[in-house]
Amino acid sequence: MSYVIVPHPVPSIPVQGSEQRFPVRRIYCIGRNYAEHVREMGGREDRDTPVFFTKPADALVTDGADTPYPPATSDLHHEVEMVVALASGGRDIAVADAGGCIFGHGVGLDLTRRDQQARAKQKGLPWDVAKAFDHAAPVSALRAVSDGVPDEATILRLSVNGRTRQESTLAAMLWKVPEIIVELSRLFELKAGDLIFTGTPAGVAALERGDELVAELGDLARLATRIT
Repeated sequence: MSYVIVPHPVPSIPVQGSEQRFPVRRIYCIGRNYAEHVREMGGREDRDTPVFFTKPADALVTDGADTPYPPATSDLHHEVEMVVALASGGRDIAVADAGGCIFGHGVGLDLTRRDQQARAKQKGLPWDVAKAFDHAAPVSALRAVSDGVPDEATILRLSVNGRTRQESTLAAMLWKVPEIIVELSRLFELKAGDLIFTGTPAGVAALERGDELVAELGDLARLATRIT
């Protein structure tokens, strides 16, 4: 097949213990999935309807690369999240089948232009410019499920310049991973290569150029990046 322009490279993520990489098709994110974070953002805990948004696959930052501070903001915030990578998908997936769709897990940052998000909320506008900008999704290497899986006691943590900013166990998630997969599959046809950012705990705060970030998902995944 020929194209009128050169096709862009396929975004991908390294896999621990393998020379193969995980190709990324789409990035889905769930908001308001930890009660303490909901409260710190001025909201109320609510399981009636999950809040979903997306990031472009080419927003990934991988392999420990630096993360550029984005334009059009003076209030860039970190949000550490467990990341789930899918090996299969479908529509209207049953809860019992959701776990079988998972290839592996990682840890990532849902970077947010908070000032842009606040203005959008005030006017009832979409959050795209706040969430879907270039380099908005730093992600660690993935740990395949065959090599280990997180449980509710697994600690999700982010340190900035050596000091802990965010820390919680996965037990605090309002929507668990199988439920997130089920709800997403009612809205989209999920496919192999999709990533899901599963929400952030309390402690989100501003970043500055030069900040050193270390995100951890227990002993399963680790991400280190610097804001430049």
